[in-house]
Amino acid sequence: MNNDHIWLIGAGPMAIDYAKVLTAQNRTFTCITRSEQSAANFLKQTGIRAIAGGLQEFLQRNPDIPAYAIVATGVEMLSQASELLLKSGVKALLVEKPAGLDIKQVEQTQVLAKQCDAKVFVAYNRRFYASVIAAQSMIAEDGDIESLSYELTEWSHVIAKLDINDDIKENWFVANTSHVVDLAFFLGGKPKTLSAFTSGQTSWHKRSAVFAGSGVTDTNALFSYNANWNAPGRWSLEVSTPKRRYIFRPMELLQVQDIGSVAIRTVDIDLKYEESFKPGLYKQTEAFLNQETENLCSLSEHLINMHSYYRMAGYDNHDNDNDNDKTT
Repeated sequence: MNNDHIWLIGAGPMAIDYAKVLTAQNRTFTCITRSEQSAANFLKQTGIRAIAGGLQEFLQRNPDIPAYAIVATGVEMLSQASELLLKSGVKALLVEKPAGLDIKQVEQTQVLAKQCDAKVFVAYNRRFYASVIAAQSMIAEDGDIESLSYELTEWSHVIAKLDINDDIKENWFVANTSHVVDLAFFLGGKPKTLSAFTSGQTSWHKRSAVFAGSGVTDTNALFSYNANWNAPGRWSLEVSTPKRRYIFRPMELLQVQDIGSVAIRTVDIDLKYEESFKPGLYKQTEAFLNQETENLCSLSEHLINMHSYYRMAGYDNHDNDNDNDKTT
């Protein structure tokens, strides 16, 4: 096993972002992709040659397995690539969210990871935003988070035009919207109780388009959320402690409202990594490769979260129009 080398699976936009980070961190890596076209574009964007032909073929010709691999393929290939790497002997994987197209795929990967005694993490890079890191430090001074609220609205008119697999669009809450929910769970705790309501549909997401819900987290914080994919809106998260309200809108920036004041101020934070790389990616990759895994999302944690995502999105009960309230 080669402990000094990394495999980067995929050569699309996300893999290009990882390549920039790995290069800046002076890491040696090999990029593996399927098509010559994607390899050519990767070379153009990074100056690094990717190996075309696909992961399965590459594995047959390269028995020297690395300790670490990063899976940055399209959503439809995440699970398959992860399973090939685990079976080949890779012991540490960082897999782009959501690690699989559905719960079944993620469960299969989790079973295999346990069998192979491997550690798999899901790349929710917003956990590593400079805004989030700064907020964590301030929240630690305040005391416990008592409440939080978040908006999950997606721009339907934009997504409808995206040239991606229809199955990905039909699972968009997990494939993309989960970024906001994961961050809310990360900061405020996972749902201990959850009431979730959905209605409507879009041309590309038939099971739901309007979302609302509330509950109590396992840290006893109260939370609420809403979204309407047929109306204007944006992602946002607000977290309240006894001393301050923390506002992530946009999520790359941190605004704070102090107790006893209506003024909202922007916190001065170090954005050097956010300005040079995809926000959160530098610190996330660094944490993974340095085995500093406390703030990473493990695959087992992600699988627990996915059950909440399914209920929030109405995926669990879309066949029953008369029972759209899920409470535990």
